[in-house]
This record gives sequence, structure tokens and C-alpha cells, in this order.
Amino acid sequence: FNWLQEAEKFTPRLRLLDYTGPGRHDDREHFREFDLIVTTYGVMRSDIAELAQMEFDYVILDEAQAIKNAESQSAKAARLLQGRHKLAMSGTPIENHLGELWSIVEFLNPGMLGSAGVFKRVVGGGSGSSLDDDGKQLLSKALRPIILRRTKAQVVQDLPEKVEQTLYCDMEPAQRQLYEQIRAHYRAALLRKETGSISTNKIEVLEALLRLRQASCHPGLIDEARKGDPSAKLDVLVPSVEEVIDEGHKVLVFSQFTSFLAIVRDRLDKAKITYEYLDGRTRDRQARVERFQTDPNVRVFLISLKAGGLGLNLTAAEYVYLLDPWWNPAVEAQAI
Repeated sequence: FNWLQEAEKFTPRLRLLDYTGPGRHDDREHFREFDLIVTTYGVMRSDIAELAQMEFDYVILDEAQAIKNAESQSAKAARLLQGRHKLAMSGTPIENHLGELWSIVEFLNPGMLGSAGVFKRVVGGGSGSSLDDDGKQLLSKALRPIILRRTKAQVVQDLPEKVEQTLYCDMEPAQRQLYEQIRAHYRAALLRKETGSISTNKIEVLEALLRLRQASCHPGLIDEARKGDPSAKLDVLVPSVEEVIDEGHKVLVFSQFTSFLAIVRDRLDKAKITYEYLDGRTRDRQARVERFQTDPNVRVFLISLKAGGLGLNLTAAEYVYLLDPWWNPAVEAQAI
């Protein structure tokens, strides 16, 4: 919906087609009557057999990291699309490792980086670990002609620098006790393992880290019966948000845990703070975004990091709170 809104705003003469929804199939016969056809990766995957038969002037992938996994259905479908020109746009073209570049470049310019297997071997299984400085320089030089990179300073020169601040929270005694109990439990469980290497116990280690992250957010994420317990993060968040909105600003609040966002909602309701909410189950995303953007009474937007970390233009907000760090810093940076 952002693409449709922006096109109507900046290029009102373009003939737009929203190619989504159950009635979209009849629209394919009329593609030539439109200048811009906007669709989702999900629709592209479903309709690729028909879409691959057509030739477009431009095929543009927004949030192109969606095809980072070359073996995914989205990546395979995207490579079948025919276009005289191809563009891929992304704030995070490399989210995890260098190997993800292959998939995007293969869409843009098939064969430029060789086969996926060869590229992985050259860069060390995709991680880039086997590339020395000369190898990285060579890869950079090869890709430079097809990459246009713009920094925030180049786009909006009068925008102030981003200020990052870490708010430290000391856990209440009851929350600290729960945290220590969980840590002791998983530590003892891992020590009882016959093989003590992390590589053989990855799942247990990740589970332990996840539970500790949840416990540090709120006891209610571990035990639903404790949703009413105090939480150090909430006790810091709510007064801070109240102070910011009293100054007339709007705020985004991200968390990877929707169960934590539910507890935050209860606290905001008690504090009589008007807010909007979005997670993976939200269907009317456009209405939620528009209300936050235009309603002066809606000062806070609670967002699931995974669901709202991309594809949203929330220009009304000046403050962003991350209640818990995401596993992947690139995804976190994309959201901000």
C-alpha cells in the first residue's frame, strides 16, 4: 500500500494496478493498460507460471533481501520474471553472510557471479571467511558498476544525526530471582551433557538464551500467571514514553515478542495513552499506519519487529524504542 500511496502522491498521471486479492486473475489480460503493477512476493510465487510468460519493461524488487536465500521459492520465482531492465532495492542487501549477494545479483544479471556452488566455495561457504583483502576488493570492484548506494546524508541533508541511547534497567528482586533460576537450570542441564561442546548442543544453548531474554523482559513471558508482576523494562519504558509524548513527539516501540507487546498494551491502557498496534496477524496494516501518521492523538505505535521491520514508512515518529535486541543486527537496523 505504500507504493500505491506514494505513486498517487508523486506521479498521479501513472495508471496503477493493485495486483492482489482473489479477483486479480482477470487483471492479467489488462496489464498493458497500466503503467505500474504492484504486487506482493506471495502473489508472485503463486502466479509465477503466468507472470513468467510476460515481458515487462522493468521488474523492480523492493526489500530485495526477501530473495536472499537462492533456494527459496521467492528467489526461484523472481529469477523467472522477464524484464528488459531489472532493479533490486534494499536497505540490507546482506543480512547474514556474503553468500546472500549471489541470489540478488543472479536475479539482476544471471551468470555474473558464476554458479551458486562456485561462488560459495570462493567466499567460504557463503560466509566470506575465506576471502582475503584482495578477494574482497576484487568482488567489490566487480559489483560496483551495478550498485547505487545512497546514505541518509545524501538523501536528506538537513536531517539531524541519529542519536542512540541505551537505557539500563535493574531487575526487581522477584524478576532477578526468576532470571537466576532459569540460568541455573539451563547451566546445570548443559553441564550434565556428555559432550560439552557448543556445536553439539546448539538447540539447548539457543533455548537457554531465548528463555533468559524473555525473563529479562517480563516474568509473564515465562509464566502467564505472572503477567501482573513488575518488570524493570516496563518501569523504565512507560515514564520515558510519557515524557516524550508530553513534549509533542510520536514514538515507535518494537519488540520481537508479541506476548510482551500485549503486556505493554495493558500498561498503556492503564496510563490512558492512545496507541496503535501491528503484528503478523494484523490485516488492516494500511489503516493502522494512516491513523498513526495522521491522528495527533495517537502518539505511540507498538510493532512486532519481524512483522513491522520493513515495508512501512512511519515518518511521523521521532523516537524508536527497541525493548529487546533482535538476533540479527541487520534486521534491527532495517526496522530503525
